[in-house]
Amino acid sequence: MKRPTWDEYFMKMAEVASERSTCLRRKVGAILVTRENRVIAVGYNGAPSGLPHCLDIGGCLREQLKVPSGERHEICRAVHAEMNAILVAARYGATTKNTTLYCTVFPCVICAKMLAQAGVTQIVYVDPYGDEESAAETKRIFAQAGVIWRKLKDVDN
Repeated sequence: MKRPTWDEYFMKMAEVASERSTCLRRKVGAILVTRENRVIAVGYNGAPSGLPHCLDIGGCLREQLKVPSGERHEICRAVHAEMNAILVAARYGATTKNTTLYCTVFPCVICAKMLAQAGVTQIVYVDPYGDEESAAETKRIFAQAGVIWRKLKDVDN
């Protein structure tokens, strides 16, 4: 029996977190981890706590308007998984400085700015972001902020 690496272990946790997502377009999970391999926060994409989800209000507005991936984030009801992980850490008083984010999907530009500001130093992901132009800007932000990113090979379930 093979013991999973830390990367595999945390990415599997992110994949499980993504199952809680209420987004109708894409399910994303994120785990914030300290350098000592301790989970400090979990996030997944969906409506803010206490608000109705897209299913409850008749569907996804961005889907109805046929908005491509990477565009018109302001009309999306969901809080992204990465944002949720940062906000959960803040709510419970955990520092995000010098942490690693394990995320099932490469972060968007908005999340990249938040992650850099939060002091996250490393991003590990499995799936690419759908919009190449947006992903390129995310990489520029990460490079300028000193955030390391790396793609993890697919994790077996």
